[in-house]
Amino acid sequence: MQRKWIGDGGLQIRMFITIFLLGAVYVFFLAALWSLGAGAMTMLVFAGALMAAQYFFSDKMILWSMGAKEVTPEQAPDLHAMVERLAAMADMPKPRVAMVEHSMANAFATGRDPKHAVVAVTTGLIHQLNRDELEAVLAHELSHVKNRDVMVITLASFFSTLAFMIMRFGMYMGLFGGFGGRGRDSSGNAIILVYFVAVLVWIISFLLIRALSRYREYSADRGAAVLTGSPSHLSSALLKISGRMQRIPKDDLRQVEGANAFFIMPAVSKSSLMELISTHPSLENRLKRLADFEQQMERA
Repeated sequence: MQRKWIGDGGLQIRMFITIFLLGAVYVFFLAALWSLGAGAMTMLVFAGALMAAQYFFSDKMILWSMGAKEVTPEQAPDLHAMVERLAAMADMPKPRVAMVEHSMANAFATGRDPKHAVVAVTTGLIHQLNRDELEAVLAHELSHVKNRDVMVITLASFFSTLAFMIMRFGMYMGLFGGFGGRGRDSSGNAIILVYFVAVLVWIISFLLIRALSRYREYSADRGAAVLTGSPSHLSSALLKISGRMQRIPKDDLRQVEGANAFFIMPAVSKSSLMELISTHPSLENRLKRLADFEQQMERA
């Protein structure tokens, strides 16, 4: 039985505004690069190639970095059955299933579209959650896949990645002729201008992309609540995952911190700076929204 998505108008408006602002920043950045010559456009093409590689191979990269291994229905029958049922309810292809041998309770989804998606869970998650909670977490990850969040964030990050590259390699490029052949003085001025424009674009786009990522998490939480019919199951799972996370040594969390953007709950401690610029909303805000949505579902 398929479930009908219930949209959040306010959330959709905030996501639209964020994407619009990102677009405005990137149009400004592209215009600046275009005006400063062919060298900058060469960097643009190079960054485009990197983005394409990230887009097409992100599933393999994240699985490799996490040490995730794909499992067959024979190896994990219950897990596959849950994923298959949820995928049918969401009217989407069943993604591949992978497991990570780690005591941390967490899960993630990756892949450029539903046909190339992978949903992965840690062994810690399977051991620490009950069936309803595990199903809610899987529904959250499937919602990311259905919403094509990997594609959205990858595309949104393109010019931010380019700006970061220029920040890192701007001086190196200047040693080899700068961003165009307009003479040494103009070339030097262009390099300085591009560098400061890149810094500005990177800071603004970084904050906007983090905000967009948090909005996508809210959307996936809502999708999970619709698929399972019970927001409280996801709330319970988030509380358990967060509580267990605080007991894991910081060194162990740092080993997987690079995959935070993919996790259902970021692997950071409360003292981490990442809380201020996080890819995920705070636990309190997520629980409040789920509780509000449960009341909305009861009234419907």
